Amino acid sequence: MWGAAWLHRATNDPYYTNFIKSLGGGDQTDIFSWDNKYAGAYVLLSRRAVLNKDNNFEPYKQAAENFICKILPNSPSSSTKYTPGGLMYKLPQSNLQYVTSITFLLTTYAKYMKSAKQTFNCGNSVIVPNALINLSRRQVDYILGVNPMKMSYMVGYGSNFPKRIHHRGSSLPSRAVRSNSLGCNGGFQSFRTQNPNPNILTGAIVGGPNQKDEYTDQRDDYARSEPATYINAAFVGPLAYFAGGRSP
Repeated sequence: MWGAAWLHRATNDPYYTNFIKSLGGGDQTDIFSWDNKYAGAYVLLSRRAVLNKDNNFEPYKQAAENFICKILPNSPSSSTKYTPGGLMYKLPQSNLQYVTSITFLLTTYAKYMKSAKQTFNCGNSVIVPNALINLSRRQVDYILGVNPMKMSYMVGYGSNFPKRIHHRGSSLPSRAVRSNSLGCNGGFQSFRTQNPNPNILTGAIVGGPNQKDEYTDQRDDYARSEPATYINAAFVGPLAYFAGGRSP
């Protein structure tokens, strides 16, 4: 569905519309991640219903809005937990992957809504575009340092950021400053040290804090200290949205 949705967007070929329909109903999910693309496909396909008023895509619009209703904190159908500091909290392993990817979908759908001047309902609550944008901005601000730890979870951004990330290239000293080569197990000396990583992986976003907004900055706590492309990639969307001067 994810692949066909993008090919349909690129080509407008009815073949992909029919292919997507042939897949039947998708998962009514409350998550968007590297291995669960339903929510992203719903938002992408909903564009035709929202902006082009194409009723053939109305089911995907409904699915996209049902997904968002499961994310918004004050929605009667919300299934998303939030930390005391206001961060979405989905799963303990690399939670920020879900925060960045869901935030990307929220800003995208809010843009559609603003363009079409539309709202939708979560139960009896009327949802306006700014509700999605304000929540997205809170998540972006949290990741960049507006949180109880006053820590930026983007390495190299701000004065307080993770110094002991779970990343071999960042934690191993350069050959320029050591005389010997390292064998396959040679990196464990650097892995176990409490020293900050010698190479700052500028821009990398780590897995993030726990459900109590706590972050210990330990290299071996890979569920929270490991960066990943699937965390960073989705963050480009909301950053571009806000950097472009978009505001409520």
